[in-house]
Amino acid sequence: MGTVVDDAASVEFHAFFERHYAELSRLAHLLTGEPDAADDLAADALLALWHRWDRVRSADHPVAYARGVVANLARTRIRSAVRERRRITLFWSQREEKTENPDVAGVVDVQSALRRLPFRKRACVVLRHAFDLSEKDTALALGVSVGTVKSQTSKGMAELQKLLGPQGAPPKVQHAVFTVRTGQAGGRNR
Repeated sequence: MGTVVDDAASVEFHAFFERHYAELSRLAHLLTGEPDAADDLAADALLALWHRWDRVRSADHPVAYARGVVANLARTRIRSAVRERRRITLFWSQREEKTENPDVAGVVDVQSALRRLPFRKRACVVLRHAFDLSEKDTALALGVSVGTVKSQTSKGMAELQKLLGPQGAPPKVQHAVFTVRTGQAGGRNR
């Protein structure tokens, strides 16, 4: 059961919402350039304001405070999008190659074994051995530390060797992942 103070705060917030939601959504759109995300950012900002409504309503300029929250949320969204684009660019920037006489059965075996690895181990193995990325570039692409890349790659390769046998798991991984990446029935042998 709400108190008179809670009810008054709720009514006051509702009026603030009605008065400023469209403006905050426009601001989010102009800051991010994403019309679809603008409403979500404005709603997220207003939700954050509601959780701090006692502090916001006592501020000298509550609308300025709300604009600041929208700007911070937009900045976070833009940074996240930039990081994601960098990861995608890094992942797909490798040159394409072709191989003659593909080992289709080997590709199927490696792909099956890779699917059995947990995602982080699989990603480390693929980026290090199939895309020839350095440990640093792999860490950047996955948003983890270089130490994590080292340990996850080592553990992933050990699991793959158990699944595939000791004869040349890294070349099989390179070959199989290259096949998936290029859409060819072959890859490269190393």
